[in-house]
Amino acid sequence: MDGFDRRIDAAFEPWRGRPGPDRAAALLSNLADYGFIWVVLALFKGRHRGPDRRRAVVALGAAGVSSLIVSRVAKASARRERPELHLDARVRTPSSSSFPSGHTLAAFCTAVVLSESEVETAACLGFAGAVATSRVHLKAHHPSDVVGGALIGSVLGVLLRPAVNLLTPGTRGRSKRRRSGRRRKGMGRQDYLLKQL
Repeated sequence: MDGFDRRIDAAFEPWRGRPGPDRAAALLSNLADYGFIWVVLALFKGRHRGPDRRRAVVALGAAGVSSLIVSRVAKASARRERPELHLDARVRTPSSSSFPSGHTLAAFCTAVVLSESEVETAACLGFAGAVATSRVHLKAHHPSDVVGGALIGSVLGVLLRPAVNLLTPGTRGRSKRRRSGRRRKGMGRQDYLLKQL
């Protein structure tokens, strides 16, 4: 694991200390801090009253609470030291154990649970990957902390998603599939009128 961490960290080193990459990493890390970006996304998805709003609220709550609990338990068990030197950037100074990366775990878990379509999932996972990269760039975590957080968060999200869907029936994707299924099985009003003519 130490060899893996050294190789990945060395690959990031040429990019550290540059204003552009440093600011981008700090921005990504701050957007994910306390789940800010996911709250904004949930508010957007739940902007209209109805089943989509219920799903957004349930998904955000389930992902947030579960990822926090799992992250704290894992950190308490691992008790791994953080990297000795942190990049000088405007981000919250980490104080907890290094493994797993809490930002990364929460990002991947929420990305899987909150998204509904394949396109949404791909976009959310892409952002979660960018958050993970930012944590390594900032030297807030060892690379293996980030990999562990991504794996744990993804598995947690996969386990939570069916439960969230079960608790929030009638959301956009599933209701569309049901309506299209009914149209294929039965005869619509236009078909009926044409048949009468």
